Parts: sequence; C-alpha cells; structure tokens
Amino acid sequence: MQKIGFIYFLSNKNRTVVYIGVTSNLEKRMLRHKAGLGSQFAARYNLTELIYYERIPGMMNAILREKQLKRWHKEWKWNLAKEENPELEDIASDWFKEEEIEECKRMLK
Repeated sequence: MQKIGFIYFLSNKNRTVVYIGVTSNLEKRMLRHKAGLGSQFAARYNLTELIYYERIPGMMNAILREKQLKRWHKEWKWNLAKEENPELEDIASDWFKEEEIEECKRMLK
C-alpha cells in the first residue's frame, strides 16, 4: 500500500510570499509551521497559513509534484490556490488550540 503524500502552500498574513512543501503528515507538519518550527524559510517569513494542499498517492509522486510546482511562475501558483480557496483563507486556522501550538514550541526547541 502506497503512503499518501501532501503538497501544500503556505503564506503570510499579507499574502506576499508563497512557500511550497511536501509531507506525509499534513496535520503534524502544520502544527510545526504554526509553532514557527516548520522550516527556516517559513519561519523567517512568518509563513504559517495553509492556503492550498493536494493529497497525492505515493510520496515519490508528491515529491515530483512539489518539484513541478516549484518551477511554476508565481502567478500560476497563486491562481491554483485561488481555484480551491478564492479568498486565500487559512485552511488550518481551526486545526489547533493555542495551547497545542505553545506545547509544540516547548517540545521542539
């Protein structure tokens, strides 16, 4: 049985930067991003809001999709996200309580 992969787009509050990532556990990865511990780039630009994701069968397929999307023009990435999420709202805004995020920060620092 193939492991499910996810590609995802993060952005900041002002929607000035888009980050593309890949993971096998989107919820766990988002908790880390919300805690500012997801990646150095995401932390540097405060990219904590999930604006788009795709569920993909097979991690290799997910990695290939991530690489494909990273080669796209910036405008294409934004348009893809807006197809599913026209207001570019944070899809994961209600996934975690503030206490969970703070606990993650304490455990991983």
